[in-house]
Amino acid sequence: MSFFESMCRATGYKPKTIFWRDFANSEGRGIRAVQETYELIMDEWSYNYIYLTELVLVLNWNIWYWYGIGSKAAEEFVELYTELFEKTSEYALDHLTGDELDYYLRTVD
Repeated sequence: MSFFESMCRATGYKPKTIFWRDFANSEGRGIRAVQETYELIMDEWSYNYIYLTELVLVLNWNIWYWYGIGSKAAEEFVELYTELFEKTSEYALDHLTGDELDYYLRTVD
């Protein structure tokens, strides 16, 4: 079971995308591949508040996953995922309104 799957089980969250798998696959190719995966996801799905919300969750949980490893390579992933998380969270707060914002806030809380 992946870290993401264990987090979903612990929180009761039911995934709606395969973003966690997309990032896991890109991690094996390095930091640049993770950045490219992020850009592709944002280009395709940033308009969808449910998927945007899940992207924020995936980024956050990947921060904690890599933080727990504690190696030099892991530190680079933590730094990138933190930057992407902050950027995406800010984007969500700036662009979502009404019920979409309520969904986002309830889900990421």
